[in-house]
Amino acid sequence: MTNSSNTKYKNKLMKKLILVFVFLGLISCGDYIDKPKNLVDQDVMAEVIADLVINDQANFMYQNRNMEAGTRFILKSHNIKPDDFVESFKYYVIKEEMEGIANDAQQILLKKDPKAEKYVKDKLKQTELGMPQK
Repeated sequence: MTNSSNTKYKNKLMKKLILVFVFLGLISCGDYIDKPKNLVDQDVMAEVIADLVINDQANFMYQNRNMEAGTRFILKSHNIKPDDFVESFKYYVIKEEMEGIANDAQQILLKKDPKAEKYVKDKLKQTELGMPQK
């Protein structure tokens, strides 16, 4: 190969490599998860999570109760299949939308029990300050 043909070959190879890397970059920017077939709406998801938190607290107070039965009841009352809830939960976590849903759930809880607001604010302050939680 002559020096000129060697340079042309390298240029063509570089162009092809650049195209491959651009293509791979575009593909990698895509979604890592497909949207579930029966995706639970974000507002409904927040309501379910709020109900699950209340159920969890009830189970803490009445430890001889079956938490699984309460969870099934909550999902059934919202007409959600357990698999749909799990797939939706995974989807929202990967899409980084779960924090907003959790904040909405927290607002729902505060509306149900306004006294809880002081407790939540105190816990958030403790967390921000790095203090041990009680």
